[in-house]
Amino acid sequence: MTEAKRLEMLKRPAGKVDVVLDTDTYNEIDDQFALAYLLSAPEKLNTVAVYAAPFFNMHSTGPEDGMLRSYDEILKITSLIGWDHPELVFKGSRSYLPDETTPVPSPAAEDLAKRAMNYTSENPLYVVAIGAITNVASALLLNPEIRERMVLVWLGGHALEWPHNREFNLHQDIAAARVVFGCGVPLVQLPCMGVVSHFSTTEPELRYWLMDKNPLCTYLAQHTIDEANAYAKGKPWSRVIWDVTTIAWLLDEEEKFVQDKLIPSPIPAYDGHWASDPTRHMIKYVYAVNRDPLWEDVFGRLTK
Repeated sequence: MTEAKRLEMLKRPAGKVDVVLDTDTYNEIDDQFALAYLLSAPEKLNTVAVYAAPFFNMHSTGPEDGMLRSYDEILKITSLIGWDHPELVFKGSRSYLPDETTPVPSPAAEDLAKRAMNYTSENPLYVVAIGAITNVASALLLNPEIRERMVLVWLGGHALEWPHNREFNLHQDIAAARVVFGCGVPLVQLPCMGVVSHFSTTEPELRYWLMDKNPLCTYLAQHTIDEANAYAKGKPWSRVIWDVTTIAWLLDEEEKFVQDKLIPSPIPAYDGHWASDPTRHMIKYVYAVNRDPLWEDVFGRLTK
């Protein structure tokens, strides 16, 4: 792919586009918001598949268990919003990449490796990823040709200026992150701490705007409040709803929600930091989030 073609593909999409979401939905509470926000915008975003991503933390016994729990949570959220397409929900990787050249086959990776071939650089498939990037990296390794037919929008890594890069999505599978940052696929990165960490909410706000508006909104609000209170243990809290910002980038033709710029693709190092090489291909890097107008859009869409 030429750099000129990559830069053209990295422009924010105009008109309606096809979208795949790769999500570790059971990991915490923001993936549920992102999935619901995506499905609330059918006039702009046509959801053609949802993939369950692996994760391992206190909510799972290992990457495979995390993926399976996420698969079930995807079905719960899609049921609450009335998106009745279980045939478009795919189980993902049961482990992380063993190295940077060996894919982990799964229904999700195999679907993406095949599905993206129906698109072109002029009409790409938009792949939104909000978990460990294992499924997407595996698809790129299974079929490298798809990198010229898709645009990857990934929430992963911390801001380049952050003192370390041990961010959950990236650090779970650094090999996979190195694949997607190094292969040349058109990539939009939304860093967590230092950028997307500005997109937070609180219990009073959730109760005012979402609680009892509809079953989906009540579930999202109550689940967030319960999770946050369990973590805060009686102390004041706000909770970042990170993953929504990836969907916002796709919807944001007028750049009201997030701002971005072009930078040389950074290199996720195995020591928990970013490495740099100014000669690398360019990616889009989101550097600011406008919290209030984005929450206005999210609350408005979810409560319709």
